[in-house]
Amino acid sequence: MFNSRLNLMISDFKDHFSHIAASYAAFRPMQPPAVIAWAASLPQRHDVAWDCGTGNGQAARGLAEYFTTVIATDASATQIAHATPHSNVQYRVAPAEASGLDAHTVDLVTVAQALHWFDVERFYNEAKRVIVPGGALAIWGYGDARSDEPAVDRVLREFTRGTVGPYWPPERRILDSGFRTIPFPFREVTPPEFTLEERWTLNELLGYLRTWSATAAYIAANGRDPVEESTAAFETAWGNGSVQRVIRWPVAVRAGYVG
Repeated sequence: MFNSRLNLMISDFKDHFSHIAASYAAFRPMQPPAVIAWAASLPQRHDVAWDCGTGNGQAARGLAEYFTTVIATDASATQIAHATPHSNVQYRVAPAEASGLDAHTVDLVTVAQALHWFDVERFYNEAKRVIVPGGALAIWGYGDARSDEPAVDRVLREFTRGTVGPYWPPERRILDSGFRTIPFPFREVTPPEFTLEERWTLNELLGYLRTWSATAAYIAANGRDPVEESTAAFETAWGNGSVQRVIRWPVAVRAGYVG
C-alpha cells in the first residue's frame, strides 16, 4: 500500500528540473554555509537530519558536517542520480509528503529552495510525524539575483522580470514573498539576516539562467532560447566575460520547533 501511494505521489509532483539536472548541478549557486550552520544549531541532538527536496545534495552535504546521518530525498530520480556522494549522506527517491522515514527519528528537517514546489500542508504533517519532540524544521530560499555592476544589474532584472517574467510558475510567488504568504505551524524562531554570494564569470551566470523553470517554460512556449537572445546585452554590460563579478541573492528563512 505504501509503495503504491509513494509511486502515485512521485508521478504527480511538478518536475521542472529533471531534464536539466546536469546543468542544475553545474550552475546553481552553492547553498550558503552560514544558513546551514545556523539551522544545524537549532536541535539539541545531531543524530539524524532529513534534507527534503535535496536536488543534487548541496544542503545535505553541508549538514553532514554537523549530523551523524543525513537522509537526503528528492522526488526526481534524475536529480538524485546527479547528487554528489558523501559518506554521511543517504540519498533516496521520495516525495516530500511521504518520506518513508520512521516516526520521531529526525532531529532536524531542512528544505532549501524547494518548499514552493511541495504540497505544503501535507509536507508539514510529514515533518511533524518524523521530527523528534523538541526537534526543528528550517526552510530557506533565495530570491532574484542582483549584480553590484549597475549595467549588469539592469540587464539581469530585465531578463528576470521582463523577458521570462510571465513564465514563472505560480508557485514562485511563495518564494518571492519569503514564505510569508503560507502558514508556518511551528514554534517559530527569528533567524539572522543572510545573503548568498558568488563570484562568477559571464558564462557561469548564463548557465545559471538556463536552469530556471521560467527559462524552460519560455523555450517550450516560443521555441527560442531567451538566454541566447539576451546574451549580446549581457556581454555589452559585462565587458570582459572572463572577469568575475559579484552576484548576490537575498535569502529568506523560516524556522521553528515542533511542540
